[in-house]
Amino acid sequence: MGTTRKRTRGGRPGQVYRWLRGMIVRGQLAPGARIVETEIAGRLGVSRTPVREALTRLSQEGYVSGTGRPTVAPLTQADVRELLYIVGELEGLAARRAAELSAALRRALVQDLTALNTRFGKAAATRHPDFNRLYESDERFHRRYVEAGAGPRLLALHDAVKPQAERYIRMYVSLLAGDVPVSASEHAAIVRAIGQGDAAGAERAVQTNWRHAAERLARAIGDAGERGSW
Repeated sequence: MGTTRKRTRGGRPGQVYRWLRGMIVRGQLAPGARIVETEIAGRLGVSRTPVREALTRLSQEGYVSGTGRPTVAPLTQADVRELLYIVGELEGLAARRAAELSAALRRALVQDLTALNTRFGKAAATRHPDFNRLYESDERFHRRYVEAGAGPRLLALHDAVKPQAERYIRMYVSLLAGDVPVSASEHAAIVRAIGQGDAAGAERAVQTNWRHAAERLARAIGDAGERGSW
C-alpha cells in the first residue's frame, strides 16, 4: 500500500472512514485485498482505534468483509442487483414527486436535466473517455431530480444507500462506456415524463434505467467471473 504517510488531524474515525472508503471506491484497494489495521494506522499517523471503528462502519455498509482479517468485499452479481434495484426504487419515488411539481418548476428542472444528459453523452463520445468525468456527469443528472423531488426522509434514505452503489456505478462507466447512448436515451425518457407531469411514467422510467444498468453490469461480472479483483 506504499509508504506515504497522511495525517488525519487527530485521527477521528470519520476521517479515517472517508479515506478508506475513497480508496475502496476508486479501486486503489481492490476487491479481495486484505486490510491491515496496523498498516493503515501507520500510514495515516493514527492509533488503531479509529481504524477499527472505520472498518466496523465499512463492514456494515458492505465495503468490507470479515472481522479478524478484514478484506475489501468482492463485487458480485447478487450485490449489484440488490443495490441498483434499491437505488432505482428510491430515485423512482423522487422522480414521481418531481413530476408532480408546478409547471414552472418542471420546466426549469427539464432544462437542467437536458443539459446534464447532453454533457453525459458528450463525456462518452471521445476516443478515450475520462471515466471520472463520465461518472460525475451521470451522478449530477440523477442528483438533480432527486433533490428536486425527494423530501427529507427519502433524501436521507437515498444518501445512505447510493454511496454503497458507487463502486458498481464507477465500474459500469468504465466497463460499459459503450452503453452510454442507451443510458442517455433512458435518461431522456425520465426527462420527458417529468416534463409532461407523468408521475407514474417518471417513476417507471427511473426504475427501468437502474434495473437495466444492474442487469448489464451483472452480465459483465458474470462474464469475468465473480472474483476478488478486477
